[in-house]
Amino acid sequence: MFGAIIGDIVGSVYEFHNFKTERPEEIELFNAEARFTDDSVMTIAIADAILTGRDYADAVDDWGNRYPWSGYGGGFARWLRAKEKKPYGSWGNGSAMRVSPIGWAFETLEETLVHAKRSAEFTHNHVEGIKGAQAAASALFLARAGASKQELKAYVEHEFDYNLDRTTAEIRPHYQFNESCQGTVPEAIIVFLESADFLHAVKLAVSIGGDTDTIACIAGGIAEAFYKRIPTELVVFAEERLTSPMKVVIKTFRERFMDGDVALCGDVF
Repeated sequence: MFGAIIGDIVGSVYEFHNFKTERPEEIELFNAEARFTDDSVMTIAIADAILTGRDYADAVDDWGNRYPWSGYGGGFARWLRAKEKKPYGSWGNGSAMRVSPIGWAFETLEETLVHAKRSAEFTHNHVEGIKGAQAAASALFLARAGASKQELKAYVEHEFDYNLDRTTAEIRPHYQFNESCQGTVPEAIIVFLESADFLHAVKLAVSIGGDTDTIACIAGGIAEAFYKRIPTELVVFAEERLTSPMKVVIKTFRERFMDGDVALCGDVF
């Protein structure tokens, strides 16, 4: 799940200042302005719920209110402030950006789908909001379980009816900021499918523009599970931008559910 958080932090700089390029290698990863956003906060909230057995909604409410300045969408910000918590029919990509821990924590695809739905529907109860969370979580689960990219692609296309027969070169020229699951999750999965390694996945996500922190968050989560290697410098860079409570949850989650599955590797230069 650290892959998702790294993607969020790296992509945060480019969310409202897109840097579309056909040369992803040009993208600066270690920008001093990079920070965690709502994507990281919510990812950690879901991880905390899994670790403690808390209700997903309770954990999301708790963590969201700890970090109220993290860039939440209007509907979710109102949900956080409300005394009575009700789903609000959202199809936004918030359900997909927070789901990566579920892809790591459960032993079957069926459980993963059930929990992805539960992690979405207390806010994002629109069919597209649930579908986006399930697609992202199942893609990560399949990557973690050793599926090939072609197997993963075929499953997502069949089960969720996403068009993955596009390339980033085709997406990039006309792609605009899009906060919907249906306009973000397929693009993030395509980024992963086209990537050569974790580093390339994050840079490629940023290179297409749009909601870059969320695209890189989703793609980074899947890439971490598939490649099982993350550059050490990126982990350090991200950790420096997280709070102590966040790092405790991440460390505990990795020890319990990832058990050394993801190795740190050499430098990124």
